[in-house]
Amino acid sequence: MALLKQWHDMAYSETANKGDLQRLWADYFQKEKEIYADLLRNQEEVVKGTVKELAEKYDVDLLTMAGFLDGINDSLKEANPIDDMEEDTEVSLDFDNELLYKNMVGAGADWLYELEEWNAILDEDKRKELYRIQKASTTVVKEDKIYPNDPCPCGSGKKYKKCCGKN
Repeated sequence: MALLKQWHDMAYSETANKGDLQRLWADYFQKEKEIYADLLRNQEEVVKGTVKELAEKYDVDLLTMAGFLDGINDSLKEANPIDDMEEDTEVSLDFDNELLYKNMVGAGADWLYELEEWNAILDEDKRKELYRIQKASTTVVKEDKIYPNDPCPCGSGKKYKKCCGKN
């Protein structure tokens, strides 16, 4: 069974004890934070290897690494084959700085996008700009409703009901 499926079955289990799941996620988030801090500190190094090698490098188990790879995949310059990866699958952690930051903001992962390691990569103004762009991209803007007696938006000068609003 692919590692990602095993991770999902464990981390999103409907039948697991809630306390066990909370501990699993608390442990995962701490390890995730440590991995990201290391990646950001050593940004000039493109980390590559098998899933097993990366799990050993960051001192995590295979399923935790599968979860991490799932989380970072949308921020990579070239996506990894996460759906069918096994422990000997070659992967890369070559991420795009700005995309990674925006994805962390989009996920609401303040423990990640507030890491002090970001200070050496993106200045404060750039981080604020990326934060604003990400938040604005998820804002739904409803268009104003056009009522029958309103001027037609096509610019004809007629009432909407007598112009484009005709059935």
